[in-house]
Amino acid sequence: MGTQARRRKRDDSAAPAESRAAIVQKADVVQKAVVTQKAVVTQKATVAQKAWLRRGLDQPGGKLPLFDRDGQRVHSGTVRACMQRGWAEPWFDNPLKPDWLVCKLTDAGRRLVSAD
Repeated sequence: MGTQARRRKRDDSAAPAESRAAIVQKADVVQKAVVTQKAVVTQKATVAQKAWLRRGLDQPGGKLPLFDRDGQRVHSGTVRACMQRGWAEPWFDNPLKPDWLVCKLTDAGRRLVSAD
């Protein structure tokens, strides 16, 4: 009997096919959970995101500004990234400018910028 045949025989006798499939399935579930958990933990705000979110701390209702301190419109990528991570949420629709997102700070966003 060759080395590969012995290895194959040892592997086959170690666990029945059904339990091996179950082990593989459990490993996949655990791996997905770890990846998901890691993604949540490693989400860090950029300097621009933190600066925008901080401006909502002293506003009534946590309203986040549409424009930065220089009068330039806040980049929509910054706004959308903060919304996707749960740091900001839409407050209301702006009928005059429907493409502008009027947002407010969430509790998660408040914790993020208050921790700094």
